[in-house]
Parts: sequence; structure tokens; C-alpha cells
Amino acid sequence: MLRILILLLTVSALSAQQKAPRPKLPGEDWEPLFNGKDLTGWVVIGKEKWVVDNGTIHGQAVTKEYGYLRTEKNYKDFMLALHFKCEGTGNSGVFFHTEFEPGTPKVKQGLQFEIDCALGRHTGGIYGDGRQWIVWPAPENEIVVRRGEWNEYLLKVEGNRYVARLNGVLMVDFTDPSPRSFDGGIALQLHSGGEGNMRFREIYIRDLSKR
Repeated sequence: MLRILILLLTVSALSAQQKAPRPKLPGEDWEPLFNGKDLTGWVVIGKEKWVVDNGTIHGQAVTKEYGYLRTEKNYKDFMLALHFKCEGTGNSGVFFHTEFEPGTPKVKQGLQFEIDCALGRHTGGIYGDGRQWIVWPAPENEIVVRRGEWNEYLLKVEGNRYVARLNGVLMVDFTDPSPRSFDGGIALQLHSGGEGNMRFREIYIRDLSKR
């Protein structure tokens, strides 16, 4: 009887071990921020038009104001991978640690990784929080952006270190000596002026935050 009891306990323990999920290893913990079907997990800030079209997020200016699409969740430290395509001449960016004045598209805090497919506009550089340009790419990297084509962006924010890769090229690796924000949403931007016309797809994140 004792042997049977021990056997049953062993089988039960093994069964529990098999059911327990294996922790994800680094590299296995990428999660989609965009499901390809709708804007679940995102919030529209401002009056610009954000829709899902053919598996992409399509942002279009309908006024001459700023417009943003912000994650519902806040992220402190993270890696972010996405594809973007400039379909117009407007300026854009990927904001991080971002908060807005209530009910407005006015940025209260946060920096952005620049997106502008015109040459010499510092795509991959970092701008914002009242300091304007923080850092921009080396001159030889100003031509890395692909006009009228899909571009691959790989971004990393960890503490006060910001890293951007564009189409496989390291654009900036910058340690901010005077950071002003440390936590907040991630937001896709349409710049003011009424020329915004951007597409985004395949948006994935590794949340590195330790809260």
C-alpha cells in the first residue's frame, strides 16, 4: 500500500512539473504590439486618422495638428522592432516614456526616435523633451533610410541608454547625461502640418522593465 501511495505521489509531482510553463528565455520573449487586425492595445491621441489596412497601421493627417497612436501599457526598459514606410513627405517618429496633456496631443514628457524618409533628416536620431535634438546619426548614415520602401527599425531603451538600428545599421548608441523621463507609453507620431502619411507593421516588443 505504501509503495502504491509513493508511486501515486511521484506521478502527481511529475504531472505538475509537466504542466508548469517553462520560463521564456531571452530571445523567446518577443511579444506582438500589433495583432494585424485592429488597434487593440492602442489609444488614438488627437484627431488624425489611424486605421488598420491590409495588415498595417495606416496613419493619415486629416488636420494640420499633431497626432499619435499610443500603447495602453507603459514601458520602462524595452527593445522594440517594427517596419515603417513613408507614403508621404510628412515627418514621423517613435516616442517613448511618453505622456500627454489630458485630452490633447500635446506631449508632456518623452523623447522620440526620428522617422523622416527625406535624406538628411536624421532618421534614427533622438529628439524631444524641450531639448530639441539630443543626438543624430553620423553623416554617412543619413542615406540608410529607404524612400518609398519598408524600413526595419530596431530600438532599445534601457535606463538612460538609447540605441537605434535602421535597416541593420547602427544609427545611434547614446547615453543621456540628463534624462527627464523614465517610464511611459510608446507612441507612433504624425507630425503637424497636414502631410502625415505613414504605415507601420510587424511591431514587436521585449519588455525589459524591472518594476
